[in-house]
Amino acid sequence: MLDFKELEAFVWAVRLGSFRKAAERLHLTQPSISERISRLEGSVGEVLLERSARPIQPTMRGREFFVHAEQLLHQRDEALRLFDDEETYSAPLRLGAIETIAHSWLPDFMRGLTQRYPRLTIELSVDYSPALNQRLAGNDLDILLAMNGYLDPERVDQVSLSPYEMGMFVSPDHVEMLTAGPDSWLVGLPFISFGKKARPYEELIEYLARQGLEQPRIHSVSTLMTIVRMTMEGLGIGALPVATVLDEWRSGKLYRLELPCALPDMHYDVIWRPASHPRFCRSVGLLAQECAERYASSRRDDMAQSDFPGRWVRPERPTTHPLAT
Repeated sequence: MLDFKELEAFVWAVRLGSFRKAAERLHLTQPSISERISRLEGSVGEVLLERSARPIQPTMRGREFFVHAEQLLHQRDEALRLFDDEETYSAPLRLGAIETIAHSWLPDFMRGLTQRYPRLTIELSVDYSPALNQRLAGNDLDILLAMNGYLDPERVDQVSLSPYEMGMFVSPDHVEMLTAGPDSWLVGLPFISFGKKARPYEELIEYLARQGLEQPRIHSVSTLMTIVRMTMEGLGIGALPVATVLDEWRSGKLYRLELPCALPDMHYDVIWRPASHPRFCRSVGLLAQECAERYASSRRDDMAQSDFPGRWVRPERPTTHPLAT
């Protein structure tokens, strides 16, 4: 079995032509250098140095072995440098992201990531949070931009991201119908939400139950952009992240419902396993946190403008909702 300490003693003895100089270079005693090289020769079964020569010279087999020994030491040093500076990270990063993030600040994040780690390559998977968490647990992904809470907290580390405000949106074609009476927004149209395994679907059911609607009609859809398209086509009331449909709201392709109380925000985290290069993963998480906050801030600023043209639907409000009695 080759030992790096023995290889170092051999390489420096050859380079400097002296056991004494090699000992000084490695901060060892001369007998220690001699002992390490003797052990190395015992491991390979051949004499590697002509000790009687001055300066010390490698044998023919020693010259051949010296080339490989230098390469092994160089490769060891390159491998150890990965732990000194995570900016040299070059392995493929298996990144999982939910679609809401993929359609908002993910491009900005990936630009920042490749600028910070220029040798990095990214393998991106876009899916819903339960599936991504399952793949992280199976070591099929390295880092997630997704909803947390599906795995044992002791098995993961995380950095919180800016939440997404949720809203309900409709096609302009339904504005008149939804303002016709106090119940119209609850019973006039089906709702459109994320898939049944996604947390926003469950939160929508709970929200509607609090409004008195116990058995809502909900179209469950696996992709965000399909929800947007179905809502624009007038197929129902879309429960959507406000920031991701800001352009459609601004242009009048979607109207936003004024609700009796706000929908729950969508909360996301950067999630990784503690064993997976924690310094690098936390650095990636903090970068994602910056990008998410920058995106959220810019969207808030857009909506706060006095001339923001987004149109609202304001259903008539009953004193006591009849469905809740």
